[in-house]
Amino acid sequence: MRVIFLAVAISAAAASSVPAAEDAHVRALAAGYKAAFLCSDVFNAGQTPEQIAADDLDGIYPEYQDLVRTLPARIDREARTVSVPFDEKMPPRIAAWRPGLGCSQLPIGASAEAVAGLPKLAARRPAANTDARAWPDGDGGIGPRPSKALAATVAKAFDGATFGPGSKTTAVVVVKDGRIIAEQYRADFTPYTPQRTWSAAKSLTATVVGRAVQLGFVKIEAPANIPEWPAGDPRRQITLAQLLHMGSGLWTDGPGNRTDEVYVGGALVTQTATAMPMEAAPGSRFRYANNDTLLAARSVRAALGDGQAALDFPFTELLWKIGMNHTTPETDWQGNYILSSQVWTTARDLARLGLLYQNDGVWNGERLLPEGWSRFVATPAPAQPAMGPGYGAFFWLYGPAQGLPEGTYGMNGNRGQYVMIVPDKKLVIVRRGYDPAGKRFDEAGFAKAVIEAL
Repeated sequence: MRVIFLAVAISAAAASSVPAAEDAHVRALAAGYKAAFLCSDVFNAGQTPEQIAADDLDGIYPEYQDLVRTLPARIDREARTVSVPFDEKMPPRIAAWRPGLGCSQLPIGASAEAVAGLPKLAARRPAANTDARAWPDGDGGIGPRPSKALAATVAKAFDGATFGPGSKTTAVVVVKDGRIIAEQYRADFTPYTPQRTWSAAKSLTATVVGRAVQLGFVKIEAPANIPEWPAGDPRRQITLAQLLHMGSGLWTDGPGNRTDEVYVGGALVTQTATAMPMEAAPGSRFRYANNDTLLAARSVRAALGDGQAALDFPFTELLWKIGMNHTTPETDWQGNYILSSQVWTTARDLARLGLLYQNDGVWNGERLLPEGWSRFVATPAPAQPAMGPGYGAFFWLYGPAQGLPEGTYGMNGNRGQYVMIVPDKKLVIVRRGYDPAGKRFDEAGFAKAVIEAL
């Protein structure tokens, strides 16, 4: 058995920095944060504990930062689990990896025996040689090298200054007319190093919904299919479109609706997102909420029958069809996809997703998304954010106000995950990063500079 103990147990000095009245639940969440990210970074991305400590476990939410640095972690490479003790009277927080589905957290208080009951992917991933296929189905034939002007612009994304002081870029891919014309990675990254998408995953959710619409499983103007809402519940009037527009009218626990209980607490999507009460008339306001995305994904799963077919669906009907073979959407411990954030993927795979939208949902002659779906996600929602870019259907909307061509739209995620789609230029720009809290990358400024370099 290969087990690694990270030598970061709490020392007397470190312990003295933790408030005496520290909340026990915050400690459990911090342990879950460390277990989840270590598990995904080690077993999805093949990164070392040292890399993870410097990137994914640094610059995080302040209430977890000190605890994440000091709580000990145990990496079991044979069992493919990570456990982080946080209370001498409780089992450690545990995250366990499964092929295709990545890491899932056990709930607080669960022991290692529960790992055996985690859901598994039944569908088989395509043969290993798919990477040799020509781009964009694979990675063959990529080139030529970028112009000097474009190469210089892309390089500036990595200097930590030009497009945001303190920003940390790991990857940039620029696609023009369907071809990769520029690509650069941080020294310790390769085209096959995945990162967490954070909220850029919301746009993948829109795509999964679109695929389900195309196949006739759901209708966006119909009420969302949420089995946890009983007959007579006023929330049953909320449509799938209203969820996609961040217009559910459901109460959230503050701006952004962080949903830490699901992300790092091991709670189920069906326990948390479905429990929020109605607060405003559906469609009457915009409120950015992870729960709206989780509910949209829940609705698709329910429409597909909640079984193995629903678990396999994103792979067989979308990801593998467009060559996103290095993408790992993760689930809670009951198999609900956490598609508001917990997807691990590469810059090239995100570029493929952007290309699918550039082609209005057609791939190799097969229509995967309904005709006009790209226009639907890029059309302003009935209610809009009070400031900044506009919002469509799980995509952000840009244009002249941000110095970009009319009709530009994109996928945005925490810590600097961006995919900008510029239809008029037939351009897709992907930028990945580990931007610390408060050190924002200027995605619109970078996209504008790329366009100018072309």
